[in-house]
Amino acid sequence: MGSLQEPWVLENVDSKGLVRHGKTSINMSSSLLRTKSDLPLGSRVRCPMLRHFLANLHEVVLGTKLSVIFPVVPLAFVAHFYGFGRPWVFALSLLGVSALAERISFLTEQIAYYIGPTVGGLVNATCGNATELIIAIFALRQNKIDMVKYSLLGSVLSNMLLVLGTSLFCGGIAYLRKGQKFNRRQAEVNCILLLLALLCHSLPLLFRMSGASAADTADPILQLSRASSVVMLIAYITYLVFQLFTHSQFFEAQEEPKDEEDGALEQGGGEGEEEEEEAVIGFWSAFVWLVVLTALVSLLSQYLVETIEDASYSWGISVSFNSMILLPIVGNAAEHAGAIIFAFKDKLDISLGVALGSATQISMFAVPLCAIAAWIMGIDMDLNFNLLETGCLALSIIAVAFTLQDGNSHYLKGLILILLYSVIGACFFVSKTPLTT
Repeated sequence: MGSLQEPWVLENVDSKGLVRHGKTSINMSSSLLRTKSDLPLGSRVRCPMLRHFLANLHEVVLGTKLSVIFPVVPLAFVAHFYGFGRPWVFALSLLGVSALAERISFLTEQIAYYIGPTVGGLVNATCGNATELIIAIFALRQNKIDMVKYSLLGSVLSNMLLVLGTSLFCGGIAYLRKGQKFNRRQAEVNCILLLLALLCHSLPLLFRMSGASAADTADPILQLSRASSVVMLIAYITYLVFQLFTHSQFFEAQEEPKDEEDGALEQGGGEGEEEEEEAVIGFWSAFVWLVVLTALVSLLSQYLVETIEDASYSWGISVSFNSMILLPIVGNAAEHAGAIIFAFKDKLDISLGVALGSATQISMFAVPLCAIAAWIMGIDMDLNFNLLETGCLALSIIAVAFTLQDGNSHYLKGLILILLYSVIGACFFVSKTPLTT
């Protein structure tokens, strides 16, 4: 690309012209949504600084197929400041967060090119679900603990059932005759961690149902939840060491010989995959843009938290459905689409990394981190997600574990997971449980 000839991009590039990085499956989906142009914006501008800015603007804002959604970002601010209906503010903010979340993933991927594979992998793993954490922190600040639990649990369920199920279904249809195979060891590791997260969520619930009064169990449940959160964070850090250092081969996509059918499906994609190994903007440019977009996501997340209840009442939808189903689906639509595209390309290991990796990261990192942050903020947030929510999580993990146990995939497995998610969505659609503050 033309922008690669600029000196601010060529720094930290090796002798072959490629930059080694630590890309993880969670962030690889943004590469599929890039739009490539041989003539970047401002290429004929004589002023180097202006040309630099316009080239980066082209890559960050216009360099994605989601650029058509970006006008909703300023529209969300206009709707907020000029007193439009709160449902409009919620809808525009939700669409804006979806577009910006994909660009944050792209920018963390770009930064990973320059800081080496190990540190880059850590950055990608930490920022992979930044939008969920930002929304959760703003909800905590307004003491909307139930919204935090619903949104995080909804992200876990949508990744495990909807994203994984759609990927298996679409891949199974695309490769109807030969089926698809994947690395079973990666799935086993993620399922074990998800079972640990389920145990940490179940114990406070079982403690509450043990027969004692709510007043007598409130403080012990809170202390147990905080101790479990520390254990989960330790387990997640160990998982990162396992993934990035000691057993990284477990998480690498396995290359298999391609037959003629596969070659036809992937024809024309080889050059694009090679270009994924090149940075398109410089390190400091990516860092500045990352700060700017994170600030925008923070503002839009604040609008989401403030307007979700009014939007739910206006649309006649339960707040639990909005928090648990709508927010995760729309907020991470770009990442989900990337996982499905990888399944169409017979790269199911990457699809598993996106779906299960995100579910593991949220359950083992985002949830306990929010509990610890609430502790620091003086807010009592425990890990008791109530009986219905914990039951849905338990049955979903069991279903996913059985689905992935043999290392083979076909469309029926994906369809079953999609139907499971549909039933859970219907359950929370008819639920009218209000948020407690």
